[in-house]
Amino acid sequence: MEEIGRVRLSVFTGTKARLNRIILRVLAQYGPLTISDLRKKTKTLRDFRYTRYSVIHRRVNTLQNEGFLEEVSINEVRKSPIYGLTPRGKLAILLDQLDLDEVLRTADVEKIAAILSVLSG
Repeated sequence: MEEIGRVRLSVFTGTKARLNRIILRVLAQYGPLTISDLRKKTKTLRDFRYTRYSVIHRRVNTLQNEGFLEEVSINEVRKSPIYGLTPRGKLAILLDQLDLDEVLRTADVEKIAAILSVLSG
């Protein structure tokens, strides 16, 4: 059963939802990283210790094609691309962490009016 007030995003549904969420959260926390550095960071998490480089590489390529990640630059030493979050990726992380039911209950009238103007316009 889905939680009340949570935003359900397509990037966080399906079989690869957990890995997508971890990739986006690690990049949000540490900034732009190469795929090998991203793998090192995800290996420290309990459920992702044995995730292979090729699986993370496929997920990164898919997230890049969907517009959640972008190639920021090239690592001169390793000659590998450095990936970072796009504004779409940052918004996906923010919406995933945000509980809209809580916002609706605690926001004052001015904040609600500002949210409505942004969403409607």
